[in-house]
Amino acid sequence: MATEIKTWQIVDGKLELIDTNLAEQGRTEPQDLEVWIASNSAVLSSDILIIGRQVSTKSGPMDFLGIDKSGNLVVVELKRNRIPREALAQAIDYASDVADWSIDKISEICVKYTSKSLEDFISESFPEVDIESLNINENQRILLVGFGLEPSLERMIEWLSDKFGVNINAIIMHYAKTKCGDELLMKTSIISEEVEKERTKKKKFTIPMSDEPGSYESDELKSLLIDYLKRPQVTIQRIKDVILPYCLKHKKMTRDKLKEELLKYDSELESSKVGYHLTVISNQLGMKKNDFLRQVLKYEYPNNPWEKDNYQIREEYRGLVEEILNELNGNDE
Repeated sequence: MATEIKTWQIVDGKLELIDTNLAEQGRTEPQDLEVWIASNSAVLSSDILIIGRQVSTKSGPMDFLGIDKSGNLVVVELKRNRIPREALAQAIDYASDVADWSIDKISEICVKYTSKSLEDFISESFPEVDIESLNINENQRILLVGFGLEPSLERMIEWLSDKFGVNINAIIMHYAKTKCGDELLMKTSIISEEVEKERTKKKKFTIPMSDEPGSYESDELKSLLIDYLKRPQVTIQRIKDVILPYCLKHKKMTRDKLKEELLKYDSELESSKVGYHLTVISNQLGMKKNDFLRQVLKYEYPNNPWEKDNYQIREEYRGLVEEILNELNGNDE
């Protein structure tokens, strides 16, 4: 049987059932429920931050986009009344789109909604989290939020969670307005918050990584590099505008020099946070699918096995890289 919450008020020593709902009180999902959740995301979970509202996806606007302490994105779908089973398919649709989002896109959404960079917002909200150790969007979570749940949907959620480890949960809200006019919002969840957190920690989707360079022929390599370097993502543009030009001039770029050049390139970056951006660049270079990038740009691990350093353009590709940069910069004019 689906979860149901009831509230009683003690009046003159007796219990009186408070039987109210949003619609009866003139409350609505976008104008009230969304505002309440946006004001304090802890009502959803103590480890979730809201970084976007009415976020555009390939299937329409998503009510909320959140991120948890593990760096996982959280798709939040709200319903003013009982959550229908169709809401599950809608949320999965959103999550399948979100799964492919780059950290740069996620950061842009966060800045638009919070006026803070993703790293600053996480660091300020979760001071105990090591921002450089987070792997953003390794996994996705789904939260369905409403004021009731179809029994079949509750069964599907428990089955997906128990049998397949899908990070999905439903939060059942209950709105009550007392005789004194006080408004209360209570909640319970299908899967306990503690169980959900443990499953989130255990289930990790690992992005395939590699240090192996590609072996493409010149024409294909040039095409892959141009397509990649033309993308508007901030991290890719930093590779194009900072690392590659510097390596063409100086042959080698140390990690410390990269920090220095990034601060010159973007005056809004804080020196205390620049290590985070190096981690993002490092992840781009280390993704298995970006082997074409490693074919022209190599690096070393002189100090730590997890810190790339001494970036260099391979000698046989210096002319190609220079040609590509000149072509791209010419197109930008």
